[in-house]
Amino acid sequence: KEFATLRRTFDEVNSTLQTKFSQEPEPIDWEYYRKGIGSRLVDMYKEAYESVEIPKFVDTVTPQFKPKFDALLVELKEAEEKSLKESERLEKEIADVQELKQKISTMTADEYFEKHPELKKKFDDEIRNDNWGY
Repeated sequence: KEFATLRRTFDEVNSTLQTKFSQEPEPIDWEYYRKGIGSRLVDMYKEAYESVEIPKFVDTVTPQFKPKFDALLVELKEAEEKSLKESERLEKEIADVQELKQKISTMTADEYFEKHPELKKKFDDEIRNDNWGY
């Protein structure tokens, strides 16, 4: 959820940078102002306006971090798949424990060993080897 929020925020900022701030401003209609204000003052403003040099924004950060971000996306997908598999395993384990909880009072040892053959083998080996745990 948090990664999706980060991704959405990144995309919004990137979109704003690509659209709003990379556009050229609309040209000023100097003739319109000359008629209303006077040519001498407008020429002075026009000269001052044209002498201002606004540096262009060069994005050096995005190319640097884009491969890292893409690698994180791949890592995220792998972690998501692993998490889903682990969730399935845990859901199955929860279902088994709930089933065991319901049947525990009436279950026999044979029924329990039927579900857990490794424990039956362990106990049989201990009995066969005369290992009684002390």
